[in-house]
Amino acid sequence: MGGGGMDNECHNTSNEGDERFKSKNLEAERRRRKKLGDRQLELRALMTKSTIITDAITYIEELKMTVEELSNHLLELEETSVDEEKIKLKEIDDEKEMKKHGIKVEVEVEVNHVCGTKLWIRIVFQKKRGALTKLMEAITLLGIDLIDTTITTSRGAVLFTSFGQGIRGGLPEADQMKIYLLEIIRSI
Repeated sequence: MGGGGMDNECHNTSNEGDERFKSKNLEAERRRRKKLGDRQLELRALMTKSTIITDAITYIEELKMTVEELSNHLLELEETSVDEEKIKLKEIDDEKEMKKHGIKVEVEVEVNHVCGTKLWIRIVFQKKRGALTKLMEAITLLGIDLIDTTITTSRGAVLFTSFGQGIRGGLPEADQMKIYLLEIIRSI
């Protein structure tokens, strides 16, 4: 028994040493973990700030791209507007040029049946924006399919000549077509 008591003492001493050893390690481990936790918090704070800054930079770049796209679109619209104004000014200049030289464009319409459903159309009119489009629409409404068309412009005047063919069988009389086309051209 005596020997066993000593073993207990040694064992107890050994336990106390282990507890002291464990507690020293435990404190060091706690300090290490606390330090690590603090550094992780700092890192998270830095990451959050860097994320915010990165997001802000990305947003600013997107805004710059949007501004650039809108600026380009605005320039395109301005160019279109300037082009339209140039066309209008050109039409006015053509009219002034014609008046200056004593040229007056008299509207002329000539329609002749060639044979069967074929005819020849000759029209002279003042050059105006959209006039040719309206003329083509009117000819289509008359049921005429244009075969060979020539359009010549000079000093504000337009000479339109074309061979056409009736697409709906018969054609209106040449005189009726002439009157109709004259009305269209004068209304432009």
